[in-house]
Amino acid sequence: MSRLKFVLLIAFLPAFALAQKKSKPNVLFIISDDLTATAVSGYENQACQTPNIDRLAAEGTRFTRAYCQFPVCGPSRASLLFGYYPHATETFGYVSGRDKMGPGRKSWPQLFKENGYYTARVSKIFHMGIPTHIESGGDGTDDPDSWNETFNSQAAEWQTPGKAELVQNNPYGTIERKGGNVMTIVQADGDDLVHADGKTAQKAVELIKKHKSEPFFLAVGFVRPHVPFVAPKAYFEPYPYNRVVLPPQVVNDWDDIPEQGINYVTSLNAQMSEEQEKKAIAGYYASVSFMDAQVGKVLRALKDEGLEDNTIVIFTSDHGFHLGEHRFWMKVSLKEESARVPLIIKAPGKKPAVCHSFAELLDLYPTVAALAGLNTSPHLQGKNLAELLDRPEKQVRPYAFSVSGRKDKQYFLLRSEKWAFIQYGEDGSGGMELFDMEHDVKQFNNLAMNPRYQSTVDQFREELKRKLKEVRTNDLGISYK
Repeated sequence: MSRLKFVLLIAFLPAFALAQKKSKPNVLFIISDDLTATAVSGYENQACQTPNIDRLAAEGTRFTRAYCQFPVCGPSRASLLFGYYPHATETFGYVSGRDKMGPGRKSWPQLFKENGYYTARVSKIFHMGIPTHIESGGDGTDDPDSWNETFNSQAAEWQTPGKAELVQNNPYGTIERKGGNVMTIVQADGDDLVHADGKTAQKAVELIKKHKSEPFFLAVGFVRPHVPFVAPKAYFEPYPYNRVVLPPQVVNDWDDIPEQGINYVTSLNAQMSEEQEKKAIAGYYASVSFMDAQVGKVLRALKDEGLEDNTIVIFTSDHGFHLGEHRFWMKVSLKEESARVPLIIKAPGKKPAVCHSFAELLDLYPTVAALAGLNTSPHLQGKNLAELLDRPEKQVRPYAFSVSGRKDKQYFLLRSEKWAFIQYGEDGSGGMELFDMEHDVKQFNNLAMNPRYQSTVDQFREELKRKLKEVRTNDLGISYK
């Protein structure tokens, strides 16, 4: 080899090595907290505007039938991050899930970390108490094995300076604000960086710029629209509460809902007036718009740094949120507004699409790993959705499965093309619900006790028994305690 060729080869090697390193696709995982699909304008809501999420949906694949596996933060996040149903690991509370999984089972980001990726968490990915851990700047029940670095976004939350109003359990309007898991609204003074999500977006942008030359798995957790509904006052201006239209109601709606199916927060037990209901919805929409603006900042940084063509982007929420449907508020319920979530996946080389296949949040782990060319454990319970990005008309599962309640008192959802079946208690002793989703999309008419639909109920009850046996199987390679 001539000396000139040798010099050229030596000069080329660093660039070749960098190109090889960059060939691994980055992963940008963005998750909102308590965001119902019914509040995203790219789905079916035209009152709440989410232009940045909508733009991502127009560029990627928008899943219209994605469901969480548990409509509460902790168990939902543990399920999606480890790739197992809550029953497989008995993870039903506000924990990371690691205690049940043991050291031998890798989380989704941990898999990337062990395959040469820089992995970072910004704010809430595994469970954090909102507003408590945001106020303290704590880690919540994080999983240190998943990350190279972690960053928390501390903020004052319900104590943020600004115009405040408590719209829950405040019938006389005498309480201005209250901490905890309640609907306090704060039209805050100052700019975006006063708030946790503003700080989260700023840190995410910084990390994208800093680590753009190496493969990264960046998990960005926005806490809005989780209560309290806090955002800079400018985000409230498009949503005057007196122009809010409340969801449709029917007389005696609760008469055919089993007692256990009445949500834990209702307009009745929260003592909410119609005016307070409208203010709660306006506050939620303002929080969503604020969160959407932060999503836009992160996506803009990805584009500005020239990383769009080599980054898998995922946007979703841990579960939905009731905004007065059936006079229900918040989560926990297995009705559509609480169990269904927005889900968008944008992958390099894939055309924009809309997919109506049922999808579950635990499908994200095997899907994104496959898109990045990484091998996963064969025991994962999620399904690989990657083929749907090329063939969105396909169906990968006949229904979605979700569970709610406590370990000793559980409720189950099977959501198929035509039906939504909910059973309260494993033996059905708490009652059942059956809704024809082709003709009763708002789920007002429970058909479970109608003799004409007995065979349909029986089929779902048998399928539920089969599904529970499947998700509890012990051949997952998990060491149970």
